Amino acid sequence: MKIESAILYHGSYQIVEKPELAQCRKGKDFGQGFYLTTDKKQAERFTKTSVRKAVQNGTLSSQTKEGFISMFKVKSLSGLKVFEFKDADKEWLHCVVGHRRFGSLKGEVEKWSGFDIICGKIANDDTNLVITAYIDGAYGEIGSERADEIAIGFLEPNNLKNQLCFRTEKAINVLEYAGYESVAL
Repeated sequence: MKIESAILYHGSYQIVEKPELAQCRKGKDFGQGFYLTTDKKQAERFTKTSVRKAVQNGTLSSQTKEGFISMFKVKSLSGLKVFEFKDADKEWLHCVVGHRRFGSLKGEVEKWSGFDIICGKIANDDTNLVITAYIDGAYGEIGSERADEIAIGFLEPNNLKNQLCFRTEKAINVLEYAGYESVAL
């Protein structure tokens, strides 16, 4: 995925000009970090999800009528350690599960700790049931070849969009804010 010349999108209930890692939640697909996508429609869907969650937890009024897509460009990847998953394969599945349920796959989170940016397919709302079933052992023991094959088969990896997780301050600092667009709800 070529990201240095691409516009990257972040969907949220608020405009984000300068991402703050401390504000980013833990337990997400590639760990704690600032998540972006090259797919504007994916960012729009996430904007709506973000607003809905913010209304539910009382951060926003139920009268809220818009969310925002913040846009970024990457200045340079020089000096950054970047890993890109080409497909939603066994390694990707283990990374996602390891970060979503810490301790579920021994050593998995530590394996990725040295990367500034991780890129790959997004495990979105459509795939959440499959990932949850996998974590709960519905397809067999987590990490077993059988469970991996069943889960990956259900995920339909070719239909998944991409995400980029900027995990370190060094990575955040290569992002250049490029404006925002409103998303009507």
